[in-house]
Order: sequence, then C-alpha cells, then structure tokens
Amino acid sequence: MKISDIAPAEHDRATELWEASVRATHDFATEADLDVFRPLVRASFGEIEHLAGLLADDGLLIGFLGAAEGNVEMLFLDPAYRGQGGGSMLLAHAFQNFAATSVDVNEQNPQALGFYLHHGFRVVGRSETDSINKPYPILHLTL
Repeated sequence: MKISDIAPAEHDRATELWEASVRATHDFATEADLDVFRPLVRASFGEIEHLAGLLADDGLLIGFLGAAEGNVEMLFLDPAYRGQGGGSMLLAHAFQNFAATSVDVNEQNPQALGFYLHHGFRVVGRSETDSINKPYPILHLTL
C-alpha cells in the first residue's frame, strides 16, 4: 500500500469507498441519510484543504483521508481492506503532512472511536447533532 494524491478522476471511486465504509460501520445511518450525504461528500473532494488516497499494490484506490486546519475531516477505507494498517498509514500521513491533531467522530460508531483512541486521541467534547443538525451525536477528539 502507498499514499498518493487523489486525482479528480478518482472522486467517484472515493465516493463509492465512502459509501461502502459507512454501510459497514454506521449502523445508525439510513438510506435517506446516505442520499443526503453522498453529494455533500462528493462535492467536498474539490474543496477540502488536504486530500490523500491510499492505493493498493495494484494502484486501486482503497481508502482516503481529508484534513483541513489541523482536523481530520474524513478517513474511510474499503471494508475489504480494514485491519491491514491502511487507516493507520493515512492517519500517520495526516499527522506528518497536514499537522492534524483533532477529529470528530460519530458517537454511534464505536469502531472509529476505538481506532482514534488507540492512536492517542482523547475525547474533549460532545455535540448533540452532526454538522447538518441530524440527531447523531458527535464526539470531538484531540491528541
């Protein structure tokens, strides 16, 4: 696996990865939620300050990370590649290259919370709703 920039031609693949990852880890998300978030995620690829892709040995995009202003805004992996160190590689890349020291996590996603706690983050706050005021509590973490 290696990390590289994500080309605009890969934005559709990244959106597919986001959806596959969400379906595997966000039991609370409904189809209507996915319909709301999908275009927002797709549009964010052209707007986010830092975007890095994780490529399999054959060059296939299997994960990605977005960061802005020291915050990990998104980190998603193809479920078939979870547990192989790719998420840790992306997070280390965010630490080293994007000065990332904080992240927000859905409270109802214990797998993501455990991942970030394992990497040294700690919970410093909580919001009752997500960024578009859906009733999904968000935990705010920092190193």
